[in-house]
Amino acid sequence: MKAAALAERARRELLATGGKARRHTEAASDELTPQEAQVAHLVSLGLSNPEIAAQLFISSSTVEYHLKKVYRKLGVSTRTQLAHLMHEQAESSRRPVTPVGDR
Repeated sequence: MKAAALAERARRELLATGGKARRHTEAASDELTPQEAQVAHLVSLGLSNPEIAAQLFISSSTVEYHLKKVYRKLGVSTRTQLAHLMHEQAESSRRPVTPVGDR
């Protein structure tokens, strides 16, 4: 098996594109990948799996795969729960920080 050679080739090609391989750690395994984040965002906008697939140029089954991982990582089980969570996160990131002296 030439898995090590293939892994090295993939690493070099990724570096050539300007990307970096992420280290697999416990913390990293719970973070959404960029593709998962895109799928989650598009679900929160109300798009269907076929619509998401067309927009991201992937198959509907790939959307389902990413969505299952998103559900597990974020602790939700429905599109509605995911949409609420995404909207809550967006709102909390838009709230201005109140200076301590103004409270």
